[in-house]
Amino acid sequence: MARMEDIVSLCKRRGFIWQGSDVYGGMAGTWDFGPLGTTLKKKVTDAWWKYWVEDREDMFGVDAAIIMNPNVWRASGHTETFNDPLIECKECHNRFRADKLGDFPASVTREQIEAAGVKCPKCGKMNWSEIRQFNGMFQTAVGVDEGNIAYLRPETAQGIFTNYKNVVDTIYPDLPFGIAQHGKAFRNEISPRDFIFRSREFSQMEIEYFIDPENWEAEFDKIMGECHDFLENKMGLKPENVHELDVPAEDRAHYSKRTIDIEFDYPIGCEELMGIAYRTDFDLGNIQRESGKNMEYIVKGSDRRFVPHVIEPSIGVERLVMAILCTAYREDEINGDKRVVLALPEDLAPYRFCVSPLLKNKPELVGKAREVYAALRAKYGNVTWDDSGNIGKRYRKQDEIGTPKCVVIDFDTLEDGTVTVRDRDTTEQVRVKIEEL
Repeated sequence: MARMEDIVSLCKRRGFIWQGSDVYGGMAGTWDFGPLGTTLKKKVTDAWWKYWVEDREDMFGVDAAIIMNPNVWRASGHTETFNDPLIECKECHNRFRADKLGDFPASVTREQIEAAGVKCPKCGKMNWSEIRQFNGMFQTAVGVDEGNIAYLRPETAQGIFTNYKNVVDTIYPDLPFGIAQHGKAFRNEISPRDFIFRSREFSQMEIEYFIDPENWEAEFDKIMGECHDFLENKMGLKPENVHELDVPAEDRAHYSKRTIDIEFDYPIGCEELMGIAYRTDFDLGNIQRESGKNMEYIVKGSDRRFVPHVIEPSIGVERLVMAILCTAYREDEINGDKRVVLALPEDLAPYRFCVSPLLKNKPELVGKAREVYAALRAKYGNVTWDDSGNIGKRYRKQDEIGTPKCVVIDFDTLEDGTVTVRDRDTTEQVRVKIEEL
């Protein structure tokens, strides 16, 4: 397993991820994706969308507003219960999320922390305040009246629930069916940490799968299997690094009757990657009571009607990107020289090919290389050009950014129309006809 500092260094050095507002000293809990990171992130979200929406007949997409009517969050319980336990060191006045100071439940008390001998991570003293609940939603004001308080959404799920009736009224899909959404969410984390794992601004990919409550266990198990298939076979995560945690009742969200966390072996430890929650009819039932709008589904060809129950698979894009990077990162040696390789799945790699002339001071090689480059870009799109340094340095650079194949145009190319194709993972080189690329 890669060290966290190695992943962070690679991301910064090669333009995957940078500290947000870095030129001004940064801002805690915010991260900017550079050219390669943006491409990787988009490929991850596109793959998720294709797997869960485009390749299925029972799934539909929405793109809801980030700022919503504040009644949404009152009805969902977020204004009252979207809280984390906050504790303050009385010596240095740094604040922390209390349950993350050790292996504690969300209901941890100051006495439990002191009994465990936990000292302040900043100053090393043990002089703790009482724990208070801190609501993690970001407030904002809408319009010119400062009293019009609204919130940046802490999850994308509520935008799905508020559009459930619109989807049913316009499409009337057969039950079960799902509504999917990906987009930004915002949480005012007490102590953002561990690179992009826990940040204040992030992207979510969420599905609300509407079901007959009589079949919830079978539907839950089916979705669990699909989540493993997506993570392991589409995202390239190793099964031995993916685990399930059946979340106990005291640690589940207020809306959940059952939650399975899929955890991943990050360099920071085994942590939650995604969650699958059985939300029952909590959300649609609340909307029906608070809005007065009927949320019932009428089963086609019958008089049976009920408020559907919901199974929710939810995953943070940044956590998934981090898991992919950790899985792909490796170091080896070639002829005594250390090599860093980002062995990304070909479909996720920022570039499929890198095209290079063997020598950049030979116009005939550069011209032919440009022809090959243009042809491959027209065919695949995600192709890069590199003529910096010698060919060995180019290989090392492309290995680090995860490019599966390097295509080199040399003097033999001018004679027989073949190129050297070098494989990232094996370092093997073969001659291939240009038209076979």
